[in-house]
Amino acid sequence: MHKLLMGGALAALTLLAGCERPPVESVQRGYRGTAMVGIYNPRTLEAQTPKHQPPEAVPAVPAGGPPVSTIYKNVQVLGDLGIAEFTRTMVAITQWVAPEQGCAYCHAGGNFESDDLYTKVVARKMLQMTRTVNTSWKSHVADTGVTCYTCHRGKPVPDNLWFTDSGPTARSSHMGDRAGQNMPSKVTAYASLPIDPFTPFLKEAREIRVYGNTALPDGNQQSIKQAEWTYSLMTHMSDALGVNCTYCHNSQSFGSWEGSTPQRATAWHGIRMVRSLNTAYMEPLTATFPKERLGPEGDVAKANCATCHQGAYKPMYGAAIAKDYPAMHAATAPVAAAPAPAPVKAAVPAAVVGARRPAAATK
Repeated sequence: MHKLLMGGALAALTLLAGCERPPVESVQRGYRGTAMVGIYNPRTLEAQTPKHQPPEAVPAVPAGGPPVSTIYKNVQVLGDLGIAEFTRTMVAITQWVAPEQGCAYCHAGGNFESDDLYTKVVARKMLQMTRTVNTSWKSHVADTGVTCYTCHRGKPVPDNLWFTDSGPTARSSHMGDRAGQNMPSKVTAYASLPIDPFTPFLKEAREIRVYGNTALPDGNQQSIKQAEWTYSLMTHMSDALGVNCTYCHNSQSFGSWEGSTPQRATAWHGIRMVRSLNTAYMEPLTATFPKERLGPEGDVAKANCATCHQGAYKPMYGAAIAKDYPAMHAATAPVAAAPAPAPVKAAVPAAVVGARRPAAATK
């Protein structure tokens, strides 16, 4: 009997191991009765808070003065700044990206105009990217904006980047082709979903769909396989933002834009923003990075939702850190983003009005 009771207690503890220890907090995100509720564990939020604290701004300097491009050589991006603001920006970037390595992380042997170090070439491209985000993607970042710190958090290489991952190619007689799934992966929360939803959706412009608009095979054909890829991306987005599905979706009809929260429109733009940044700024740097910085399949590191959000519904809980740095905003027209690859029969929604989209629109 003693062994039986011990076994029962052990089984109960095993079942409860996957449950959240109370108390937990809930936030109503839609009409009552629609199950649109966000559940948060205050202990988890408290543990995450330190890494989402914005850095203290470098003290402001007097505006004006001659453009720095007339003083220093080879200033290709920030040449519109005055010398004082340029120096202040360099100090800030060092703190954001390479606080331990200092200026030597990008500048070779004290020769500040030299492009000998690949890190300087990459940093220049990243500055262009940051300016483009803050100038051309307000539909996603609004007036909060981003800086180098949004992704780097004091590290030369951000924590959350991705490479193409085809996964194991081995087959077995009873399983057949793995089709890029059915293997443990943090990306999919260790479910059996496809392990690389980023290549088709955050690099290519594949449709993000679960079901079609018609039962007829009229060219708008969706499948269980495509639904699995979509769920894989949604799982990543949920983990990256620390939210559940109803943060964006109406639980009565996940595909419909009617009744969706405003955050779904923001996410719609975010997917396209990340896709554009990966194709226009990251991929062109493939030949610049040394081999050891490339992925197993030879591709460059790319961004996804977690690169900026890092588990928070807004990076650093919405702290507007870009407002303190004019250098993070393009004074002239930003660098044009390369067009995204043409989607496969993808619908292109009209301009955003609140959180609504035509019923045929993809996320």
